[in-house]
Amino acid sequence: MSTRPPGRRTVLCGAALTGAAGLGLTGLTACAGPEDTRSQAIPTAPMDLGPADAVPVGGSRLYRDRKLVVSQPTEGEFKAFGAVCTHAGCVLTSVKELEGDCTCHGSRFDTTNGEVLAGPANSPLPEVPIRVEGGRLVAGPGD
Repeated sequence: MSTRPPGRRTVLCGAALTGAAGLGLTGLTACAGPEDTRSQAIPTAPMDLGPADAVPVGGSRLYRDRKLVVSQPTEGEFKAFGAVCTHAGCVLTSVKELEGDCTCHGSRFDTTNGEVLAGPANSPLPEVPIRVEGGRLVAGPGD
């Protein structure tokens, strides 16, 4: 029976958790997996993002402090996704046209459907409901 040595991530996360446990700390975000990050960016209440025209047609806008990315692939069609990378829980760092980048480890995402364009992430960004009310973008559940 052959046993494989633990991977780099396992060793690093184990070392970080051991050190954190010694200090009484828990929940290191950097070691989060996809299942841990998907709910971090889903608003539980309506969230006003500002004017709809702040998102360019054929482009995207990153609302980093809100952990959301919004695109407008065609005029009047808005798509929103959680901006927490599904690889290790970092918030996306930038957008260019219809792509979102996470510079923590190099993952890239399509901001029109949340799909992974380049790994190491292998799960899509979670979709977030979005609508325009009075010329303003509102993300999250309806009233």
